[in-house]
Amino acid sequence: MEVPVPRRRGTELALIVVAVLLSVYGYCDVGLARNGSVPPGAAGYGAGLGVLALVAHLAVRLRAPYADPLLLPIAVLLNGLGLVLIYRLDLETPGDRAAPTQLVWSTIGVGLFIVVVALLRDHRTLQRYAYLSVATALVLMIVPIFFPAVNGARIWIRFGGFSIQPGEFAKVLLAVFYASYLATHRRALTYTGRSLGRRLKLPTGRVLGPIAAIWLLSVGVLVLERDLGTSLLFFGLFVILLYVATGRTGWLAVGLLLAAVGAFAVGSLEPHVHSRVADWLHPFASIDAGRGPGQLAQSLFAFAAGGLLGTGLGLGHSILIGFAAKSDFVLATAGEELGLAGLTAIFLLYALVVERGFRAGLALRDPFGRLLAVGLASIVALQVFVIAGGVTGLIPLTGMAMPFLAQGGSSVVTNWIIVALLIRISDAARTAVPRVREAVSS
Repeated sequence: MEVPVPRRRGTELALIVVAVLLSVYGYCDVGLARNGSVPPGAAGYGAGLGVLALVAHLAVRLRAPYADPLLLPIAVLLNGLGLVLIYRLDLETPGDRAAPTQLVWSTIGVGLFIVVVALLRDHRTLQRYAYLSVATALVLMIVPIFFPAVNGARIWIRFGGFSIQPGEFAKVLLAVFYASYLATHRRALTYTGRSLGRRLKLPTGRVLGPIAAIWLLSVGVLVLERDLGTSLLFFGLFVILLYVATGRTGWLAVGLLLAAVGAFAVGSLEPHVHSRVADWLHPFASIDAGRGPGQLAQSLFAFAAGGLLGTGLGLGHSILIGFAAKSDFVLATAGEELGLAGLTAIFLLYALVVERGFRAGLALRDPFGRLLAVGLASIVALQVFVIAGGVTGLIPLTGMAMPFLAQGGSSVVTNWIIVALLIRISDAARTAVPRVREAVSS
């Protein structure tokens, strides 16, 4: 009996409409709370976001008809919510308006999303460009060293009024390289080398050496740039994909041990990182010293003020956090004004993106696609953990952008590319499911 694979594009369109309406509602709610009237740009904002989402949906409908129906609506909702939060914070800083620029970057991101979905017909094509990807990634990470530091880190390229963070694009390119190399050498990594205990087998240097050298070089460059958040992300990505490729749980133990040793060494020797560790251990020390609450303390106050249901959009005071309120600490605004309930919903949306990425990878038979899907989903998961852990005081703060929510053009563009790749992979995964199921006689 033939059972066709459902496309579910109608479901995707309905969810996109809901995502756009929720975003517009949030935009209007901010205006009503602050000024008692609907913002004059509400119609334009809704129309712009709706057109972007509709064009992206048409690209998926035409080029990836069997793709997962949840990925695009979730991306639209998170991006729309991010624009609302940035607009809300812009009202506190009239001389520094970031929402219009973020909307432009979001448009560029959706444009690249459409290009990837339309032109990349088979994700396995990327495997041919593994070494080109890693070479480009290293160049992108090295270039910011030659530019002035911003807030203690050399991760930006700035000229005129334009700025870009190359490391955001490098993480996708490194995921492609790791997935390709590990897919090619997974058997050698698993079954050759010297055994250390029952759960860990160290591969030969000839096999593990190249990928370990690339990882060490990339992390070393990021340490020089003081971009320790991205260093942690790259390390986590490396360990996760190595574990997925080999199935050896010992790699997770080794990864945690090395991460702990590295964090202790860098936190002790690097003044910039040491100060962040000190702030993490004693977030209210600045109050005791008479300097007033620091950024982390203000963030904790914002979460506490939000309670279960929040103060309401536009009615919080997270702008007291300072210059990073729209970027590193945008989650504090969400926590204060949407409360624990809204924050939980946001985390569940991220969890769905990660789960759908893992599901698509597990459904594929080709090792490269499986590893690439897991790697891309892990990038999102690691970013959310590092950022949410930092602003809530769970771990020391690192400078990274919350996917889709935070101010940052490079970040929002990169995340749209990640969603496009996951959609392409999920389309291949769902079309790989046998369309014919044999009827079993009773």
